[in-house]
Amino acid sequence: MTSRTIEIVEVGPRDGLQNEPGVFPTSAKVEFINRVVAAGTRRLEAASFVNPKRVPQMADAEDVMKALPRPAGVRYIGLVLNRRGFDRAAAAGCHEIGMVVFATDTFNERNQGVTTRESIDDWLAIAPAAHAAGIRAQVTISGAFGCPFEGEVAPEKVIAIARAVADGNPVEIAIADTIGVGVPSQVTDLLRRLQGVLPHMPLRAHFHNTRNTGIANAYAAVEGGASVIDASVGGIGGCPFAPAATGNIPTEDLLYMLERMGIATGIDLDRTIATGRWLQQQFGRPVPGMLVKAGSFPGARSGAD
Repeated sequence: MTSRTIEIVEVGPRDGLQNEPGVFPTSAKVEFINRVVAAGTRRLEAASFVNPKRVPQMADAEDVMKALPRPAGVRYIGLVLNRRGFDRAAAAGCHEIGMVVFATDTFNERNQGVTTRESIDDWLAIAPAAHAAGIRAQVTISGAFGCPFEGEVAPEKVIAIARAVADGNPVEIAIADTIGVGVPSQVTDLLRRLQGVLPHMPLRAHFHNTRNTGIANAYAAVEGGASVIDASVGGIGGCPFAPAATGNIPTEDLLYMLERMGIATGIDLDRTIATGRWLQQQFGRPVPGMLVKAGSFPGARSGAD
């Protein structure tokens, strides 16, 4: 019997698609989301409510939300960067919002047009509005292991930001390796430090596989006490405002590792692989994930035990 469960947040429909060179049709986004929900996903990023001129792939956020079914137990997350984005996400019926604060001013200004401190202040204004509306609110510290413009990011800087955003009472705080520069020892160290200063705060982790350390970092996060890991079917994705940033860790590859470790996720591995192959057909090209190519192995289990 499995003794531990890890929650996986599927970020493919948002983080996965936002870096695509072409615009994915609304109907295909809805099918993508329906597929991952049918596989057992219960929490996923459905859209981001950002300036469509800067991220045209997310211009149909309201249309996507309107078209989605509302099965019991499934939570659709809307990513927001400011109060206008929150108001749009709330009006669209998001069950949860995720705010992003970058660990460096340069990256934050490139992505959001304001300083890190200004984004923290935005979060501290948005969080109570979300709570009052009955919307779950969480926050991600992006670029937590490195910045493409300022270089290395000291753990102390991330911890200071985490302390500040914790004042907004998020349901969790995530650390994100937005450009894929972190290694497992850094993940372990940062999680340990965060648990020391915020012992009751649930922690989530978000990794990109730019330098092929994403799955290793996810393992370190699981072993280090993170209760939630983000992943994207097929390993698609990237940040439009970070040079050479490639995709997220593939959901199916993460599922395989966790299930072979005896950790339950509630998500069906074979269905997730099938969705990765469906994405390849939609894109007309291969996706980065490995299990889409290799398939599963007889010893792997699917879903919860």
